[in-house]
Amino acid sequence: MNTLATVLLSALPLAAGWAVHVWWLRGCLNTARRDPLTGLRTRDGFTRRATALLKDPRAVVVLADVDKFKHINDTYGHAAGDALLKATADRLAHHVGRTGVAGRLGGDEFAALLIDDHNTAGDLLAVLHGVLARPVDGQDPDVHTTVSLGWVRAADFPADDLSGLLRRADEAMYAAKQARAGMRRAGLGWLFATVTGRRAGRASARTDAPVIGVAA
Repeated sequence: MNTLATVLLSALPLAAGWAVHVWWLRGCLNTARRDPLTGLRTRDGFTRRATALLKDPRAVVVLADVDKFKHINDTYGHAAGDALLKATADRLAHHVGRTGVAGRLGGDEFAALLIDDHNTAGDLLAVLHGVLARPVDGQDPDVHTTVSLGWVRAADFPADDLSGLLRRADEAMYAAKQARAGMRRAGLGWLFATVTGRRAGRASARTDAPVIGVAA
C-alpha cells in the first residue's frame, strides 16, 4: 500500500468524527431555533428563513397577537394559556404551509411570512383570523379570545427589509387591536397607529374587558 493510501485510510476515522460532530452541532442549532412550547421557529430562526423568502415579490408579512392573553392566564391558569399558544401556533403553521414560515417572537406574539400566489392575501388572512379564534379542543368552553392581525405586502414597500416590514405589520396589528377591527393591512393610506397609538393599544389590551367571539 502506497503512502498516499495509508494517509487517506488513517484520516478516515478523523473525517468521520468531524462529520458526526458537524451533524450534531447542526441539530443543536436547529433545536435552539425552535420554540420548545409551540415547535415554531424562534425569532432568530424565523428571521433567517423569512429574510430568504423576501426575495419572492409575492411575500406577505403577518404579525398576530392573542388578545386578552393575560386574562386567560390569570383566570384559567397557565396550562390553559399554553394550550391556547400551542393551538395558535399549529393553526398558523398549517395556514402558512410549506412555502412560507411561521415563528413565535415571544409571549403571545407570532409572525409569519406567506407567499400569496393568487393575490388573495386579504381573503386568506380573513379566514386565518377566524380559524385562530376558534375554541381549543379539550379546553374549557368558556375560554374565548380573539387574535389581532396586521399584515403588509413586501411589494408595497420595496425599500424595506424584514425589520421594516415587521414594524409596519406591528403598527397595523395594534391599530386593529385598538379599533377592535380584527385585522388591518399596512400601506393603504395613513395608519393612525403612531407610537402613541401603539402604546394605547397595548394598554387597552391589558385593561379592557375580554372580547367574546371573533372580531369583524
